[in-house]
Amino acid sequence: MAELTLAERLAAFAAATTHTGLPDDVRHSVRQRVLDVLGLCVAAYRLPTSTAAAGFVADQGGRPEAHAVGLPEAVPAAQAAFANGVLAHSLDYDDTHLPSVLHPSAGVVPAALAAAQAAGAGGGQLTAAVAVGLEVAVRLGMAGYDRKLGNSVFFEHGQHATSICGAMGGAASAALLFGLGAEGVANALGVTASFSAGIIEANRTGGTVKRLHCGWAAHSAVTAAQLVKRGFTGPPTVLEGRFGFFRAFLRDEVDLDQVTGGLGEDWSVPGIFFKPYPANHFTHAAIDAGLRLRERGVPLDRITRIELRVPAAVIRTIGQPIEVKRAPETGYQAQFSGPYAVVAGLLGGSGLGVGLTDYTDELARDPRRRALMATVDVLPDGRCDSIFPNQFPAIVTVHTDDGRECTEEVLANRGGPQRPLSDEELAVKFRENVAGRLTDEAARRVEDLVLRLDDLDAIDEIPRTLARLEAGSPTSRRNP
Repeated sequence: MAELTLAERLAAFAAATTHTGLPDDVRHSVRQRVLDVLGLCVAAYRLPTSTAAAGFVADQGGRPEAHAVGLPEAVPAAQAAFANGVLAHSLDYDDTHLPSVLHPSAGVVPAALAAAQAAGAGGGQLTAAVAVGLEVAVRLGMAGYDRKLGNSVFFEHGQHATSICGAMGGAASAALLFGLGAEGVANALGVTASFSAGIIEANRTGGTVKRLHCGWAAHSAVTAAQLVKRGFTGPPTVLEGRFGFFRAFLRDEVDLDQVTGGLGEDWSVPGIFFKPYPANHFTHAAIDAGLRLRERGVPLDRITRIELRVPAAVIRTIGQPIEVKRAPETGYQAQFSGPYAVVAGLLGGSGLGVGLTDYTDELARDPRRRALMATVDVLPDGRCDSIFPNQFPAIVTVHTDDGRECTEEVLANRGGPQRPLSDEELAVKFRENVAGRLTDEAARRVEDLVLRLDDLDAIDEIPRTLARLEAGSPTSRRNP
C-alpha cells in the first residue's frame, strides 16, 4: 500500500476527528474563537472598506445560502465567507499564533460559518470543522517558520502567511461541513493551493488591501470545497510535490515534521493567542506595562523620560521612524506605535484596560498624549530578544523629575497560554465590539448560542442575528 501524502494525512486526520471527537480544551477554545471573530466582524462593519466589501457582495446576487454580518439578505456561501473574512481581519484585533505570527481564525471561522449554514450543519459539526481548519492552518504556517532565522519564510518572501495558510485551513473546514470525507478534504486542499494568495507590501508602504486577505482566503476555501463537491480534484502531492505548495511558496525551506508530527494528539488550537487590545500584537506588552504603572500611581505630570525596551526585531514596526511613532496622525497609525501603547496604558481606557474607543484619530492627536509620547524612547533589549518570538515582551521604565525610576516587566503576553483570557473577559471584549450595533438582548443571545455551540442542531440563528445591525453611534464610526 502506497504511503499517504501530506495532504492525505491531513485529510485522514480531519475525517477521523469527526468520529473521535475533540479534547475538551480544544472544543472550549473553538467556542471562544467563534465568539471573538463574530464580535470583530460587527466592530469592523463601521469601516469604509467594510462598506465597500459588503456592497460588492450585495451586488453579485446569486443563490441565497448564508448570511454575512450587516447584510440582511442571504448570499452565496463563498460571498458570505468573503464579507465576514474581510471584517474579521480589518481591525488587527484577531487572534495570533506564535511563533508563526499567523492569524488563523479570521480566515477559517468565516469559511466554516458560511459552509455550515449552506450545508445545514449543526453546532457540533461546526466546532469540529473549525478546530480542524485552525490546526491545518497553524501546522502549514509552522512548516514555513525558520527557527534559526527567527521569522516566517513566508514573510521573508513577501507573502502573507495568514491568508495563504488560512485558505488551506478554511478549505479543510468547508470540505468537512459539506460532507466530503477524507478524499474530499484532500482534494479541497489540492484545489485551494492554487487559490491561496497574499502579498504583504501594504504593511510597508500602505494601502488597505490587507483587509481583503482573509476575505479572499475564506472565499477561496468555500469555493474550492464546492468545486470538489461537483467533481474537481487536486494533486495528492500538492504540498510536498516538485511543483507543490512548499516549493512554490517556501522554495523548499520547510520543516515537514511540523505538518504531521503529533497530528491528532498535540493540538495547537488552545495555544493560539487572543488579542486583549485592538492594536498590533507587538505593542500589547507595552500596554500591559503602562496599565501596571498606572495601578502603581506613577504621577503622569512628573514624567521626564520613558524607556520602552522590546525585542530588536519589532522596533522597525512599533518604533521607527521614532518621530512618526511619537506623533501618530490617525487611530490606525496609533495601533502600530510603541509610544502610543505605553501612554494608552498609563492613561487607561475601555474594554479590558485599553479598547476600541482608545484608538481614534482625535486621541492620536490629543496634546496630552502627544506630550507623553514625546518622552518615549524605543530601545532593543537582550532579555526580550531571548524570549521573542514565542512571546512579544516589553520592559518599561518611567523616570520622573524627582529622580525616581519605576519599571514594569511584561515577559508573557496576556491572552496566551501563560496568561489566558477567561470566558468573561472575552465576553467583555465581545460586548464592547458589538456595542451600538447589536441590542443588548441580541448580543446576549449570540453569546449564549456560541458558548453552547455543541448543543445546537442548527447554527442559522447566529448569522441571521448578526445580519441586521443597528445604525451605530457617531463615536463608534470614528474608530479605526
